[in-house]
Amino acid sequence: MFGPLGFSLAPYIQSSKTLTSWVKPLANWYANAAGYRQYGFKYDDLLVEENEPVQKALSRLTPREHYDRAFRLKRASQASILHKPLEKNEWTPAAEDVRYLKPHVLEVMKEDAERHKWDTVVVEKK
Repeated sequence: MFGPLGFSLAPYIQSSKTLTSWVKPLANWYANAAGYRQYGFKYDDLLVEENEPVQKALSRLTPREHYDRAFRLKRASQASILHKPLEKNEWTPAAEDVRYLKPHVLEVMKEDAERHKWDTVVVEKK
């Protein structure tokens, strides 16, 4: 529930059409107001990399995903140095802002939970 991805009410909201119709415009407004798309970032580029599950998930990216992430980080650094966002045509569109790292992080967290479960098994002699 908690961890590098944080707490999320998304599954509950997505299960209700009424809640989705109310919250989706607010979520889109907030994502645009956050400003990370203006620098070419995707949402998962903002995850804290110092967490062990995120580090493991980053190592599981394909070479293309790894290159694209590095390119986005360097391009945003350059824009930050210039003290202005990217040109409007270089912004990340909402349709391209997909969670590319989330499945890997969830997989790592599941593996860690399973490893912990097996490491703490108590074997009793009958």
